Amino acid sequence: MSRSGEFCPRCGDPIEGPVGGSATEDERLCAPCYIDEYDLVDAPDRIEIRVCAQCGAVHRGNQWVDVGADDYTDIAIEEVSERLGVHVDASSVSWQVSPEQVDETTIRMHCQFSGVLRETPLAEEVVVPVKIGRETCTRCGRIAGGSYASIIQLRARDRDPAEDERERAESIAHERVADLEDSGDREAFVTAIDDVEGGIDIRVSTNRLGEQIARQIVTEFGGSYSDYETLVTEDSDGNEVYRVTYAVHLPPYRPGEVIDPEDGDGPVLVKSARGNLKGTRLTTGDAYEAQYEDGDAPDARRLGDTAEGQETTLVTVEDEHAVQVLDPETYESKTVARPSYLDPDAETVRVLKSRAGLHVLPDESHSQ
Repeated sequence: MSRSGEFCPRCGDPIEGPVGGSATEDERLCAPCYIDEYDLVDAPDRIEIRVCAQCGAVHRGNQWVDVGADDYTDIAIEEVSERLGVHVDASSVSWQVSPEQVDETTIRMHCQFSGVLRETPLAEEVVVPVKIGRETCTRCGRIAGGSYASIIQLRARDRDPAEDERERAESIAHERVADLEDSGDREAFVTAIDDVEGGIDIRVSTNRLGEQIARQIVTEFGGSYSDYETLVTEDSDGNEVYRVTYAVHLPPYRPGEVIDPEDGDGPVLVKSARGNLKGTRLTTGDAYEAQYEDGDAPDARRLGDTAEGQETTLVTVEDEHAVQVLDPETYESKTVARPSYLDPDAETVRVLKSRAGLHVLPDESHSQ
């Protein structure tokens, strides 16, 4: 190999290859001196990872980030990998990181590198201790402190919400939080769910979340909701901070209930309470829909529920308007209205006995 006529300013040895007049001091060093001056790898002496002891979020930059990790080995590998530096002039670089779990809060990362620098193959190993510090993130701190910005009050008109309605309302709240968390929103959470007289109160972290929950409950069950604000404080900039209550009012009647609108046309089996009430006349089988002026439901008497229906014998079909069935309690033959959904060839039918009399219920295929 030809010599440049230049000598290394560090050790005085001649330098192989040409060296330009504009070369920097580093470029004038011979390969051994250059390698002695600069490491192949630049690694931190120690890395600390801040982890929320409650939810497992990791603090990165100036915010907490959900990582969904069962342990923090992968997080430690990622943090170390991001902070390791390889010499800019190195080529053919390969590396691997091997974790060693020292204890619950310490992981020792063994980082092995190989590469070529100034045409010289090099290998280097560095060990970086990673310390896991457990604390409480701002979100979990707010939850623990009972912080909330909105209340959804679940109530029902002329009744208490049923158990399945309460459970579904709670599920809706948690589902909406999960959806927002999946989109990266860490401000969404359910603070508390309280059983109160007449229903439940769901306390949530933001007004936006409260409105979304109230709207979905009404979409699924019918009824309506109203909202009102309460001034609670001022923020550091002097802006007023309001807490919003969403009062959800479920309809008075539920699908499966039998009611008498007392309009002279007989009882109605409720099929839907969303919007205005819809159902089926038990006397004729005709569709029923509450009038606009009735709001979400008409004034009516509750007669029972399809769950209270009893199987009994269809004695005979008298004509297109009447059939005879056995009273399930007295076993007397009774003439009752023949609805269009009744199968005249059936041997048995389900009936509901109430203060309005005996009425044939639709089978499950007609009651959907």
